[in-house]
Amino acid sequence: MQTFELEGHDFIELNKLLKIMQLVGSGGEAKQYIDEGLVQVNGQVEKQRRKKLRPGDKVQFEGHEVEVK
Repeated sequence: MQTFELEGHDFIELNKLLKIMQLVGSGGEAKQYIDEGLVQVNGQVEKQRRKKLRPGDKVQFEGHEVEVK
């Protein structure tokens, strides 16, 4: 499992997290995967591209898991 540190911010948007963690090649790619229901947040399919992720949230995508700290 990978972790992402918010570093003083309250949240990060789901599409931005996928891009920053290099799980996708572009923001457009992130949006497409989210729209297709291929991304889960805390075990549930998430279709909100800009879902606000806060500490403790876990994102699952294509065998990768990222925990927001």
